[in-house]
Amino acid sequence: MSSKSRSPRSQRFNPGSDDFHKEDFPFYWLNQVHGRYSAAVEKALKKVNLDIPRWRILMTLKEEGTCSVSEIALHAIAKLPTVTKIIQRMKQDGLVDTRVRSDDGRVTEVMITEKGLDAVQDIRFATRDLFKQSFKGLTEAKIQRLNKLLEELFHNLPEH
Repeated sequence: MSSKSRSPRSQRFNPGSDDFHKEDFPFYWLNQVHGRYSAAVEKALKKVNLDIPRWRILMTLKEEGTCSVSEIALHAIAKLPTVTKIIQRMKQDGLVDTRVRSDDGRVTEVMITEKGLDAVQDIRFATRDLFKQSFKGLTEAKIQRLNKLLEELFHNLPEH
């Protein structure tokens, strides 16, 4: 009996394969979901005079507390100069405040203000129906499994 190397049943999910089909590629669906969700969130946030970058920053500060601009950029998936400019505008709007870190003058720390906390409540109200609609029919276990799979993909990818 000769030993043949087994090839996978299908390579339809692999863009490097001749058998590739975009609908079988997980990143196709991740991009489709992200695009549709971003458009819907942007529309919902516009009603409360906010946008996605400000939403990400406010939600990060609400959950993490005081953060450096670099930490916010990491959580908000944005470039440091971009986050710095947005934070400056948010400070002018009274949503956040900044200070120099006491033990390292090179680091700017950002804190959410009372007005920023009020904006978080507005965000929650504006986006709550979208969340419910997005996850309609998914059990908590399915959502946890989805998060776990996405986390595994995240850790498999190289850092940028």
